[in-house]
Amino acid sequence: MKLVTIFRLLPVLFLVSCSKKDKGELQPTLGTVTESVYASGVVKSENQYTVYSTVNGVLQQIAVTAGQAIVKGESLFQIESEKAALNTENARLAYQLSQESNHYIQDKIGELETKVQAAKDKLALDESVYNRNKNIKQYNVISEVDYERVVLAYKNSKSNYEATLKQLSQLRAQLKNEQSRSNINLKINEKAQSDFTVKSAFSGELFDVLVKEGTLITTQTPLAIIGEKNSYLLALDVDENDMVKVKIGQVMEVTMDSYKGKVFDATVDKIYPIMDERSRTFKIEAHFTAPPKQLYPNLTAEANIIIRTKKKVLTIPKSYLVDNTYVLVNDDEKRKVTIGLSDYQHVEIVGGLNATETIYKPK
Repeated sequence: MKLVTIFRLLPVLFLVSCSKKDKGELQPTLGTVTESVYASGVVKSENQYTVYSTVNGVLQQIAVTAGQAIVKGESLFQIESEKAALNTENARLAYQLSQESNHYIQDKIGELETKVQAAKDKLALDESVYNRNKNIKQYNVISEVDYERVVLAYKNSKSNYEATLKQLSQLRAQLKNEQSRSNINLKINEKAQSDFTVKSAFSGELFDVLVKEGTLITTQTPLAIIGEKNSYLLALDVDENDMVKVKIGQVMEVTMDSYKGKVFDATVDKIYPIMDERSRTFKIEAHFTAPPKQLYPNLTAEANIIIRTKKKVLTIPKSYLVDNTYVLVNDDEKRKVTIGLSDYQHVEIVGGLNATETIYKPK
């Protein structure tokens, strides 16, 4: 009979215990509350960038493979450039032809330089004769007709010298322009041809090749992803409502799916001062204080940016708040409380409740 009684009582005791647990009774506890801002994003390599071509065409050759170390200026891709090569060759021939033509112009310049010198000498002579006759004219030593001939000869010499000098200047300018024009045209075509060879902007590691040989690519086609080897940062997004709280130098706690159960410290070191209108977020960058042993670009990451922390304060679970203002005492009686800091699980109680009182979880 006793055994039967015990077994009959056990369900009753169990029901009583469950009833208390279901009510969610608890008392406030002393703890630490940390105010933080949530951010999410990915791991990126330092100076990570996507490679694009500056020209359109068919991808003729891929000269690299994913995971390969890259040096600055190394050729990565070759785009079909037959037309560009022909244009360059045509410009080179035009340049050579202009060089030959320039020899003729240089000969003409030499001839004109001789004429200029002769005109200068004649001008000097006629000017000397003119000055002498001008001085003696007052003594009626020379007739008016002869004097006018001297003046006319001087003026003609001066005009001839100035005209010949102007021709020489124009011919020299023509030679310079011809040389510059053909040289610039050749350089433009050589540069256009070099654009069909896509090169690395700096040394690092090639993380991925995004195209295949024979593909028709445009200037909008991503070709590869390159970044610094073994040097990573966190590229994170912060909601516009929280952004005013974020400052450079703040510490954050980072979690990643690749390292479940582990938390890494990082520091905010860059804030982009413009909001993305589509996502309504701001971009920030952070560096690990002690990074994980192995990282890869585009690993997902979540972070809590620490704004401030309070220790040894009265706290209750957030789930026990009603309308973010009240708690339940005496099972179902609402009492207004004053709250302080809060995190994702707990909230600080500043007034309206003490550590000895019992509160109940809202149903």
